[in-house]
Amino acid sequence: MRRRNLMALFGGVAVSPHGARSQPRPTRHRIAIFHPAIPAALLTETGGGTAWRAFFAALRRLGYVEGENLIIERYSAEGHDERYADLAREIVARDPELIVAGPNPVVLAFKAATGTIPVVAFMLDPLEAGLVTNLARPGGNLTGITLDAGIEIWEKRLELLKEAIPSMTRAAFLGMRDGWEGSSRQFLRDAGGRLGIALVSMVPQKGTPPEIERVFAAMGQERPDAVLVSGDLYAHRRLIAELAGKHRLPAMYPYRDFVEAGGLMAYTVDLAELLTHLADVVHRILDGARPGDIPIYQPTRFELLLNLRTAKALGLTLPAALLARAAEMID
Repeated sequence: MRRRNLMALFGGVAVSPHGARSQPRPTRHRIAIFHPAIPAALLTETGGGTAWRAFFAALRRLGYVEGENLIIERYSAEGHDERYADLAREIVARDPELIVAGPNPVVLAFKAATGTIPVVAFMLDPLEAGLVTNLARPGGNLTGITLDAGIEIWEKRLELLKEAIPSMTRAAFLGMRDGWEGSSRQFLRDAGGRLGIALVSMVPQKGTPPEIERVFAAMGQERPDAVLVSGDLYAHRRLIAELAGKHRLPAMYPYRDFVEAGGLMAYTVDLAELLTHLADVVHRILDGARPGDIPIYQPTRFELLLNLRTAKALGLTLPAALLARAAEMID
C-alpha cells in the first residue's frame, strides 16, 4: 500500500466527498480559469456571485490555498465572444495543469486548442451539443458539470411562466445566439406552441451591457408579454433584472442569483452546489485522476423561486397554486 493511502487510513484531517484529505499540499499547482463575461478580478472567493464564491471556498476546504500551494491565472472575454479562440490559445500556450472554463462555445474553443490539458467545464447539455458522447465516461481531456438537466427544462420554465401569467400569448427568449440556434430553437418553439405561446428570439450581438440595453429597447417594439432569460447572460444578471423591471416585463430566469438581483422568478438548480462539485473535480484531477474517467455531473433537483416584491412592482397577482409550489419566496 502506498504511503498516501496509509495516510488516508490513519490521518486525522477531514475527508472530502471522494476520500481526499483536506490539508495543505506540499506541491504548488497552477490552474487557469476562464469566464466568457465575468471580469477576471471578480472570479474570487468574495466576488462573481454565490456560485463562484462557493467554488473558491470549496477549493480552500479541500486544502488548496491561493498564494501558498495554488496559483490561479484568471481570464475573461468580458462578453466578447470573438475573443474566445485567441484567449484559449493564449491560455493553452502557458501550459497550466488544468483549465476551468465554460459554457459550450468556450469549451469548443478549448477543445480546438488542446487535446492534452485537462478541461474542467461547466456546460449546457454536453450530449446535445456534441461535446461528449458519454456522460459517465466522457473520455479525452474533458469533464465537469452540466448546468441543467437538458433542453427539456426550458419547457418546464415556460409552463411556470404561463402559470404566473395565464394571459401570456407572446414571449421573448433573451440569450446569446449559441443558446438559441439549432435544436434548442425548434424545441422551444414547439413547447411554446403546445402552450399557446409564440416565441421570438432577442439575441445580443455581444454579451456586453450596451448590447443588452439595446435588446431591451428593441423589446419595446416586439411587445412580448414576458421574457425567458438564458443562463449565458449570468454575468449581467443585475442589469437584466433592472431592465426587465424598468420595461415592466415579467421574466423567468435560470438561476437563483437573478431572483436575488430583483428578477421575478426562477426554476433552477442549486448553482452553488454545482460549482462546489466542480471544485471537487478540480481536486481529483490535481490528485492524479484522468479527466476522461470522471463522469460529467448532471443535476437532478430543481426548485421554484419567486420574488414577491418584484411581482408587486409589476402589478402581478401570482396564483395560490404557484405560491404553494415555491421552495422559497423572496420579499
